[in-house]
Amino acid sequence: MPPAMTDLLDIWAAHSPLAGHALDQITVDFLLPTGIYIQMDVPREATIQHIKLLLWKQAQSFPLFPALGEMESHMFECVNQAAVHEELEDETRRLCDVRPFLPVLKLVTRNCGRAERLLDSKIGVLISKGLHELDGINDQEVKDFRSKMFRMSEERMQKVQMMTCMEWLEACFSPQLEPAPGTAITDGLNDRPADLKVTIHFDQSQVRVCSPVFTPIDLMELALRKWLTTHGPEEEAWRGQYVLRVSHCLEFLCGDHPLIQYKYIRTCMQAKESPHLTLVHTSAIKAMFDKEISAIGAVVGRKSSNPPLPLPPKRRTCVWGVSSPFKIVLVNGSKVNAEETAKVQVRAGLFHGTELLCKPAVSSESSGRSDHTWKDSTLEFDISVSDLPRMTRLCFAIYAVMDKVKKQKSTKNAHINKYQTIRKAGKVHYPIAWVNTMVFDYKGQLKTGDIILHCWSSFPDELEEMLNPIGTIQTNPYTENATALHIHFPEYSSHPIIFPPFDKILEKAAEIARANDCSRGGKKFHIELKEIMERDALSQLCENEKDLIWTLRHDCRENFPQSLPKLLLSVKWSKHEDMAQLQALLQIWPKLSPRDALELLDFNYPDQYVREYAVGCLRDMRLTYASTHTYIFIQHSGLLFISFNEELSQYLLQLVQVLRYEPYYDCALTHFLLERAQRNRKIGHFLFWHLRSEIHMPAVSVQFALILEAYCRGSIPHIEVLKKQVEALSKLKSVNELIKLGTIKNARKAKEAMLTKEAMMTCLRQSGYSETLSDLHSPLNPNVLLSGINVEKCRYMDSKMKPLWIVYNNKLMGGDTLGIIFKNGDDLRQDMLTLQILRLMDLLWKEANLDLRIVPYGCLATGDRAGLIEVVSSADTIANIQLTSSNVAAAAAFNKDALLNWLKERNTGDALERAIEEFTLSCAGYCVATYVLGIGDRHSDNIMVRSTGQLFHIDFGHILGNFKSKFGIKRERVPFILTHDFIHVIQQGKTGYTEKFGSFRQYCEEAYLILRKNGNLFITLFALMLTAGLPELTSVKDIQYLKDSLALGKTDEEALKQFRQKFDEALRESWTTKVNWMAHNVAKDNRS
Repeated sequence: MPPAMTDLLDIWAAHSPLAGHALDQITVDFLLPTGIYIQMDVPREATIQHIKLLLWKQAQSFPLFPALGEMESHMFECVNQAAVHEELEDETRRLCDVRPFLPVLKLVTRNCGRAERLLDSKIGVLISKGLHELDGINDQEVKDFRSKMFRMSEERMQKVQMMTCMEWLEACFSPQLEPAPGTAITDGLNDRPADLKVTIHFDQSQVRVCSPVFTPIDLMELALRKWLTTHGPEEEAWRGQYVLRVSHCLEFLCGDHPLIQYKYIRTCMQAKESPHLTLVHTSAIKAMFDKEISAIGAVVGRKSSNPPLPLPPKRRTCVWGVSSPFKIVLVNGSKVNAEETAKVQVRAGLFHGTELLCKPAVSSESSGRSDHTWKDSTLEFDISVSDLPRMTRLCFAIYAVMDKVKKQKSTKNAHINKYQTIRKAGKVHYPIAWVNTMVFDYKGQLKTGDIILHCWSSFPDELEEMLNPIGTIQTNPYTENATALHIHFPEYSSHPIIFPPFDKILEKAAEIARANDCSRGGKKFHIELKEIMERDALSQLCENEKDLIWTLRHDCRENFPQSLPKLLLSVKWSKHEDMAQLQALLQIWPKLSPRDALELLDFNYPDQYVREYAVGCLRDMRLTYASTHTYIFIQHSGLLFISFNEELSQYLLQLVQVLRYEPYYDCALTHFLLERAQRNRKIGHFLFWHLRSEIHMPAVSVQFALILEAYCRGSIPHIEVLKKQVEALSKLKSVNELIKLGTIKNARKAKEAMLTKEAMMTCLRQSGYSETLSDLHSPLNPNVLLSGINVEKCRYMDSKMKPLWIVYNNKLMGGDTLGIIFKNGDDLRQDMLTLQILRLMDLLWKEANLDLRIVPYGCLATGDRAGLIEVVSSADTIANIQLTSSNVAAAAAFNKDALLNWLKERNTGDALERAIEEFTLSCAGYCVATYVLGIGDRHSDNIMVRSTGQLFHIDFGHILGNFKSKFGIKRERVPFILTHDFIHVIQQGKTGYTEKFGSFRQYCEEAYLILRKNGNLFITLFALMLTAGLPELTSVKDIQYLKDSLALGKTDEEALKQFRQKFDEALRESWTTKVNWMAHNVAKDNRS
């Protein structure tokens, strides 16, 4: 075997010197099933199908060729970059994209069922985890889940085959609907409602239509009549033959909503621009539809497979009948990484969510090197088996006990100081490993027998008795070096012990209700209860308050239905009688709004039926089923329509993260997400990327792979679309690595470093790159079609990770370009979260008739420290605007006229008035948003302005008050950025605080109070992200910043007073911001 290749750019990179004597050819070894070995040169960009044809021609001159048989009955195998055997069933892939570990291809006989094998191969490549890996998992839960999902996906595809063309169109390319405020959009001059001037593109010509608030059907009729008067005879044959599409993307105006209800139309009206729509003939839609239906038909039959027959029932014992105390036996521990002088102990705790059900059990001490056994091997808990909740977690911590802390020069076990806990008599405890497992299996049966748990060695910031209940219940897949804990679950009965089914739980509750009267509270208790219920989500409940809430639970249902989370935290889950009564009460509990129900998916609420109730609230929004099959959500305050799919998209990031809290693969949340994703292509797109971007994480790798497989099987036509995106991102990663290598090698040679951009452009022009990077749906917005790269405008940025600035041509709008930044080496998930919250703030403000012109640009994590960012068009940074206006970098930050002059150069007359209004509104929005979210590192390159006047912030690497400091001194000493040059623009260059400034301040205060009303929602959304592993969101303490910035727990008057003080402070101390900006500008000028 040749030595390992250490060059970052391996033999499959066209620019690699390892590629042999010809850049377009590569020498490949072929192993035939007849035992014949053939070596030949093949084009590195050839498809597998073409290579097989070349091999077949060559093999004719070798012995035993007739024994091979038909070419189509064979396929290639290789060892891929992950050192795993991969079957190359999809022969449309190119060799350079397959990237075998070594250029060796083995020809093997293909088994029957080629269509199914091809589908499996495509799914494996798409989700970056071969399905043979899932096949090899010896876990009945995995097998049962896959079998169930296979049947459900097959049924889903059969339903799609029965869809009409228009139903399919709406599912795949439905429009974005937006809240419609009670106030109309005016013309900005005399406050009359603005006319809607729409440009309709049709048959290589265009028609301009000026209309009031029409529906899409009315608009089509008006446009076609106008077109027919000049281009042909009037006739009615056009009816039903056309649909309206947003000209620059694949978004169709389905439905009969008022035009102003469509997000695209409203955005154009607000910007005083003419919307551009295109009339598309239904024959074009039918062709797209037929192509997708044929892709389904190639794999799925019309007759569904039958579910397996149920096994005959076994005799079982109900857990409620087992009064013995719960216990487990520690058999041994191996590969324990502890000091030789340390004693090793095991601590075990039973948890329901974060609630410790009883006192933790602790083993005796054990000595040894890496293998340990304990004398008192049985750990008994102070809780009977009958009182164990269904979702009980058994959490273990293995830790060392030392007499004193040794000063170590080596870095071995350097992490322990962070977690060590000083105990009595000078003993020091430090954790070595942790692991969690469920007490009941996925079928509700109490576990028995031996189990080996491979532990995790990385600990979170917060531990409960050194235990990590919020951690995963999956064991460490890297078993070779992981600490292993061998335990034994004893048997309490000769029959399997099961948790009772739901009907038995309700029977138990009814039995208790007959024996007891439900308590009702007096006026005094009602006042106390009201005070408790009005607290924010982070407030802790004392035991007396929990008892009061539980006693008055029926009052809570009648008067405080939103208090359900607090009631659930007050239940004694260690008493099965209380649990049964709670389940009965939950059946008659009013439905919560989706925003309130989200909190119930947090880790604190692990109960299966509670989580099913929460998902039910997400399903049963206050919905009306419109005639066009579009779900709309109607609020009481005015005419307010929110597409349900838009609402779901708003919280999809959190819903994917809370899948981590689900202990079993088959759960209500998984079903809900798959169902919605398979009904709506856009939701499916983002569900795919949210899951795939984290599939490398060992704690969720199997779970997310199973969900991705299920989604792909139920969305077969979407596979090719997503596959194209995955391949394009792989190419961009290769280009980025080329640039990094080139800049490292040529760091000291300026002239040679300049050649790196040329190498990048040469690479992008190669057919293998240009074809893969062309004609794909944008991962940032699947409705946007990217036709091809504008290579001349592409570049790489000068930051550490060398992000790529890629400029695309828009396929649907000739001449239009779109910018995308590709990052490789930066974790974009925190930016993605911050932008999602900004989007939500924008929505909440609009619901309250306040549009602050926020620019929540697209950002998407696509893999391990990789992702894409949307480039906002016609925008520049404050730093560039200032530096352009001054010859001296140090003075640029103090030029208060630079920004206003920049806007004046790009806008005149009424356009300038609009630009200043846009600036005023957006500046107010971002002042409030950055203050509430504690966004730091606000230098002048992280704030941008569009030529239309909109100000917006970028790069959210520091949030929740984690401000940058140098030499222990905080660089940012203001609550938010509000400099005098911003005020200069707002006041249109006038001195002294004018009426314009008063309006700006009023916008800020109004925006702040709106966010305060939704404080619990923000806390919930951040809490649901706690296990995502974001650098500045690791514990509840981080979320405390939100509680303080929103002044939760205070009255509106008190909160407003606090905000006004912060506003005055930001204005008063703005000189410190200018000094920081000056330093930044000087540093930037020196680098350039």
